[in-house]
Amino acid sequence: MTDAPTARPAPADHPAARSAGVHLDTVESAQATPDQDMPYAALGLKADEYQRIVDLLGRRPTAAELAMYSVMWSEHCSYKSSKVHLRQFGDKTTEAMKKHLMVGIGENAGVVDIGDNWAVTFKVESHNHPSYVEPYQGAATGVGGIVRDILAMGARPVAVMDELRFGDIDHPDTARVVHGVVAGVGGYGNSLGLPNIGGGCSFDPSFQGNPLVNALCVGVMKHEDIHLASAEGVGNKVVLFGARTGGDGIGGASILASETFEDGVPAKRPSVQVGDPFMEKVLIECCLELFAADVVQGIQDLGAAGISCATSELASNGSGGMHVWLDDVLLRDPSLNAGEILMSESQERMMAVVAPEKLEAFMAITGKWEIESSVVGEVNDSGRLTIDHHGQRIVDVDPRTVAHEGPTYERPFARPAWMDALQADTSSSLPLPADGDALRATTLGLLGSAALANRAWITSQYDRYVQGNTAQARPDEVGVVRVDEATGRGVAIATRSNDRYTKLDPHTGAEQAVAAAYRAVAIAGAEPRAVTDGLNFGSPEDPDSMWQFAQAVRGIADACLALGVPVTGGNVSLYNGTGEPGRIDSSINPTAIVGILGVFDDVRRATPSGWREPGQALYLVGATRAELDGSAFAGLSGHLGGLPPAVDLAAEKVLAEVMVSASRDGLADAAREVSEGGLAAAVAMGALRYGVGARIVLDEIVTRDGLSPAQAWLSESQGRVLVAIPRTEEPRWAAMLEARGMVCARIGVTQDEPVLEVQDQFTLPLAQLRDAWDAPLPARFA
Repeated sequence: MTDAPTARPAPADHPAARSAGVHLDTVESAQATPDQDMPYAALGLKADEYQRIVDLLGRRPTAAELAMYSVMWSEHCSYKSSKVHLRQFGDKTTEAMKKHLMVGIGENAGVVDIGDNWAVTFKVESHNHPSYVEPYQGAATGVGGIVRDILAMGARPVAVMDELRFGDIDHPDTARVVHGVVAGVGGYGNSLGLPNIGGGCSFDPSFQGNPLVNALCVGVMKHEDIHLASAEGVGNKVVLFGARTGGDGIGGASILASETFEDGVPAKRPSVQVGDPFMEKVLIECCLELFAADVVQGIQDLGAAGISCATSELASNGSGGMHVWLDDVLLRDPSLNAGEILMSESQERMMAVVAPEKLEAFMAITGKWEIESSVVGEVNDSGRLTIDHHGQRIVDVDPRTVAHEGPTYERPFARPAWMDALQADTSSSLPLPADGDALRATTLGLLGSAALANRAWITSQYDRYVQGNTAQARPDEVGVVRVDEATGRGVAIATRSNDRYTKLDPHTGAEQAVAAAYRAVAIAGAEPRAVTDGLNFGSPEDPDSMWQFAQAVRGIADACLALGVPVTGGNVSLYNGTGEPGRIDSSINPTAIVGILGVFDDVRRATPSGWREPGQALYLVGATRAELDGSAFAGLSGHLGGLPPAVDLAAEKVLAEVMVSASRDGLADAAREVSEGGLAAAVAMGALRYGVGARIVLDEIVTRDGLSPAQAWLSESQGRVLVAIPRTEEPRWAAMLEARGMVCARIGVTQDEPVLEVQDQFTLPLAQLRDAWDAPLPARFA
């Protein structure tokens, strides 16, 4: 093993040479001043964590080392409170579930084999806290960050999605956040030329001070193009390229996402990152050419924790060490000190490991794209990460202790004291619509509610069809993208989460999110194959929130095991709360966002979510129960209590098989899940999709399942789908359902007349439904 490189003086023409008089907190000075107070608390470290750093180093840390440890040991980067629970994802993944899994948890993103030598990588990431402080840039850089994660795997990004949660739709501050976030997501994604193919949005008072911005990106590549990032090969160069490093975002996501906002604590509100999508677009093309030319060993995105993260993770993932010359980092602001350079989260930056003999070719490609590049380090076999600044050693650490061997906490958690009362407060006390007129008014109220109102005001700001490979996007229920133009092979992606259900029962609510996303891609006709998740919860230091988190993780893991789909990666966002711990409103509604990837052999057979022709039979598949707790109907009265709908994962698996077969065999002309808003929402939105009416008869469901018409119309029982079948295909459809033992009822037909008619109850013109559905968001935000 070679010794770590000795410090070299800065070149005479370098700004560092003109700053020779600047005092640096060097490793040598740290050894000589063991009792010097260090501002660890201001950087988010606890006293015992600081002592652990001292024990690891055998001395106090330098200021630069303290900066590195503080960001890398933050909740956002280290997952120190969540990783003991996240292990379930690996523990509950069987060998059979790994059949199509090429890269799993632990890398920038998971990779899945979709056939014909094609692979797809996808992942969801959060950018919640920055999006409250500065909504536009917070959301925009959230999109940019997840796109770079996908790019670092060697894939071409081909689509994005977003799951957004905002506060009360009528709160005066909600418009500020909504306008900024939506513009940020659209502005960055549109500028990159990436279609936004779906996602979701909801409004609830629990998100008033903690909006959620979860962005998902999908990338495609051939099997041989997969790249993993590590610093291997003694003598290989470490190159920083892309935008220059500035003062924006210093401690941004890593600090913002690791502490609850508190009034009067400006250290918790550092500057939010500033994005440049046009630089990122060039960076994408440059990176893909670097990969194609085989001039890089690996590329790492500089996201949260910036250079601290990239250098320590690359070195830790390798088998040796790394030395870095911080003077050679290209700066926008030459006044930055070493800690600021290391912590900066300036966007559109990448770090590559390049063999010396390929460095000239690397520089030629970055030069062609007019991207600035600088050799800032070298791989060695010291087993250490060392960093020099102004010719002096300021960092000397074991990179594994920074990147991968930080604290692991088993936080106390317990079922909240308020949980029993919440679950006992069922929706049974709410008066149901007693006649047709009341059911008609409720239907209009549902369509015009914050829960179900048309999101077109949001999605119309996104380019959904750029690149020409989008087969489905909003207002359809699932995003579908073609991967292979010659064969039509492609993927479907659905994201789902019902935070009201997860509040009522985190385990069942999380299972439901998996089941709903699984069901959605299958209804579109794709075979479900893999999972990514975005877990958004309150403070890990609150036993109530930690219990919700532990239960939800277990729910996702149990559901994935039952359905046979592996978790490939994802994101955890904690400290989403501003209330006093122990209260029912201490934090956001626990939000477990689940994204599921499904595979098509040909996207041209994707099943749309609305019927296109009159005269087709409408079938409701699945049993309906009187399940209104946590429903959109209950939400009309401001009620949240009881238990969420039951989840039957075995039945969900059979239903998915039926719907994929129906797509392959050309049986279904249209299909949509019956979920939030119940049959009322499914029928109304199915009719509004193409303006084709429907006539519905509830008698069979009411008699078979022992329900009132209102319960049949409004229940949110899971595992159901509304399917439009051409008359000529009804015999085959009925035979397939009978062979699978599926519960099914023929509940109506599609019709020329543009009305929604529920026999013996009410008739509503589609134009009136459309007005109710379209009005709420433009009225508040346009």
